[in-house]
Amino acid sequence: MASLRYGKQQGLGLTETFEIRLVSPDGQPVRSFSNVMIPVDGGLDATDVIILPTFWDDFDALCQRHPQVLRWLQERHAGGSAICGEAKGVFWMAQAGLLDGKEATTYWRFFREFTERFPKVLLNQEKHLSDADNLYCAGGVTSACDLYIYLIERYCGASVAQGVARDILYEVQRSYTPGRIGFGGQKLHHDLTILQIQQWLEEHFTDKFRFEDVAREHGMSIRNFMRRFQAATGDKPLHYLQRLRIETAKSLLSATRKSIKTISYEVGYDDASFFARLFRQHTELSPNLYRRQFQHKGNQEQTTC
Repeated sequence: MASLRYGKQQGLGLTETFEIRLVSPDGQPVRSFSNVMIPVDGGLDATDVIILPTFWDDFDALCQRHPQVLRWLQERHAGGSAICGEAKGVFWMAQAGLLDGKEATTYWRFFREFTERFPKVLLNQEKHLSDADNLYCAGGVTSACDLYIYLIERYCGASVAQGVARDILYEVQRSYTPGRIGFGGQKLHHDLTILQIQQWLEEHFTDKFRFEDVAREHGMSIRNFMRRFQAATGDKPLHYLQRLRIETAKSLLSATRKSIKTISYEVGYDDASFFARLFRQHTELSPNLYRRQFQHKGNQEQTTC
């Protein structure tokens, strides 16, 4: 969908703008767990984005049977490819050593096994999505869809991502709040205290608090906290907090029918007018216009199809 939409946006009509390939370790067709033979386009090769689906087979047996997968992932990560894992697909990334010392998540049924296998990985059991160093983890099917919308926005822009999201996610009922992805790169630093504060902000970004109190609770003066936070993340604390709130609001605007006032309150702002001004500063759109883009695209496509 994104490939065709992006082609249309570029004036190419219904022309695919990405080469999408289904590959296997040896380039041969794959028999699925449900005994369905799946044809593939070839073997492992250079690509910009890799998506590792979940699997049912024994992981140790798979690693012994297909050691080339681990080498391929290491090479592609070094080459700048984005690598994504769905549920147990994350195991491949961890086995290749790519997630050592980095945050990751997986499906809840695999938490214990993942922790035992990969003690060097920072498994976050509270998250459904994680990103670090161009490595993306999705806990399940719905969170994987949110991940793909993020990647579509990264490669095709917000307009294409919004159109796809409207078609596939508008009625999805999540048990979690999307909008946390995109901050993983700002956690690749060695200031453990600031990392703890970032994690605290992700859990309490809707609360009322003062940064002076946060700094004091972590043994810092406000001036030292401000300096260390910006040095570690590249962002001032207030701007980082605003981005957490605005990214969550964007997801709520596109995926729910909640009112602007309700969304404003849910992301931490009592004053809906202030929230709307802040939203415009970060996105160059009002909350209503941001939401209408999804609805307008849907109505337009129903008219032209």
